[in-house]
Amino acid sequence: MKRKAKTLAKLPRLKTDLQAERFVAGSDLTKFDLSALTATQFEFAAKEARINMRLPSELLSEVKRVAQQRGVPYQRFIRQTLERAIKEPRQ
Repeated sequence: MKRKAKTLAKLPRLKTDLQAERFVAGSDLTKFDLSALTATQFEFAAKEARINMRLPSELLSEVKRVAQQRGVPYQRFIRQTLERAIKEPRQ
């Protein structure tokens, strides 16, 4: 007799860190398909270094808008964007 493959549920789209924390704390993650998740290399490391840069105000406004759409603080969005940029192969 063939066994039916267990269908895993899709992860819900969470818009804030608080929603994500509550979801993880109250869910059995073995019931969800986690195959689309990607590793985060620097997000949880201590942030002891600082940078200060000047940007056109329009660019900063757009960064903040996109970060808000994705449900993350804009400084985290900038860190994630930098992390993706250094992981990409050189062209």
